[in-house]
Amino acid sequence: MPNTKSAERRVRNSQRKNLQNSAVKSRLRRADKEFRAAVAAGKKDEAAKLLAGVHSAYDKAVKVGAIKRPTANRKKSRLALSIKK
Repeated sequence: MPNTKSAERRVRNSQRKNLQNSAVKSRLRRADKEFRAAVAAGKKDEAAKLLAGVHSAYDKAVKVGAIKRPTANRKKSRLALSIKK
């Protein structure tokens, strides 16, 4: 329970940011799952199209601060390698 006005404000802000970050991460997981399904099914051309969307989603997540830049770069790199295998 916050004791001061500024603490109450921080609680409200953190709840709002938590909702926003969870929405962004959910979008990431959904895009990642679609891409991996296409790769597993052997649809390389479809996976290549989805890869651009996944990269864009990771970049947007970094821009809003939901994930860190090195994490996004690592995951984008591994996804790109998975399409080559």
